[in-house]
Amino acid sequence: MNTRYYIGLDGGGTKTHAVMTDADGRIVAEHVAGPSNFQIIGVEKAAETIMSLVDLCCESAGCTTKQLRAVVCGLTGAGRAGDQKRMADGLKRYARLVKRPLKSVIVESDARVALEGAFNGAPGIILIAGTGSIAFGKDRAGNVHRVGGWGRVLGDEGSGYYLGRLGLTAVTRQIDGRGDRTSLTRMIAKEFGLTDQTAIINAVYKENFDIASVAPLVLKAAGNKDHVCRAIVENAVIELAWHIAVAAEKVSGRTVKKVREKVHVSFIGGLIANDTIISRLLRRYLAEQFPVIEVIPPMSSPAYGAAVLGMRTL
Repeated sequence: MNTRYYIGLDGGGTKTHAVMTDADGRIVAEHVAGPSNFQIIGVEKAAETIMSLVDLCCESAGCTTKQLRAVVCGLTGAGRAGDQKRMADGLKRYARLVKRPLKSVIVESDARVALEGAFNGAPGIILIAGTGSIAFGKDRAGNVHRVGGWGRVLGDEGSGYYLGRLGLTAVTRQIDGRGDRTSLTRMIAKEFGLTDQTAIINAVYKENFDIASVAPLVLKAAGNKDHVCRAIVENAVIELAWHIAVAAEKVSGRTVKKVREKVHVSFIGGLIANDTIISRLLRRYLAEQFPVIEVIPPMSSPAYGAAVLGMRTL
């Protein structure tokens, strides 16, 4: 009964991943359940999902919730302190309701626990690029620094939305005769049925068209040597690289050109986590312009990072 455990969770709109560790960081249980994005399904439903995973982990480890030192949840939509408190209070309330009270509940953003998992609690930087873009860095003192994440209106440079928007703009310029020809015009017409000005305007302004869905076509065209799309991708690479460079300056406390020790960065998100033209160009650009920055794969999962955060916090 003296053994103490930590449960870390990484939850979003489709699934929630839970990892239970002992006090030495060894994984003793691991389970996956449904969504826990409380901004969409509500606090109570999210708490229900989380508690089901807590129960499964405890059952696998042969322990009770009384032996849990902390439950740390990294959740989509939990970037603000007020939302973190609302979800934490809701989970505690639900745990009491089902008569399995939790001693300590911590709610953080999914990005925060991804940062911990990527470097197992050590300093480093994560670049997240999917529909949006943002970088987080952790320095040696444990301070967390953020770059980007301003949303699609003010920022998200280098993201899927950014690629899609610039791709659509290139198509409109060709249709008008103001820009160079691009194979993207034909690809968008075939994929989405957007063949002329009226169709594009209606889709974007009246039908809530998913602009980021154009990004894969931009990448494909760029890979096929379409010079217009290649320029878009190269521009996105520079934007993403500067997210990393500025985060490196915040983490090290000096300009990136004066940093001497290697700064580790991990890529997260559908746009750059896999081997794509943009991830390859980004790696090459970083090696040429900022050789002190070294790209490494994440060491552990965000769920494990949440457990690490619990161990380091309590």
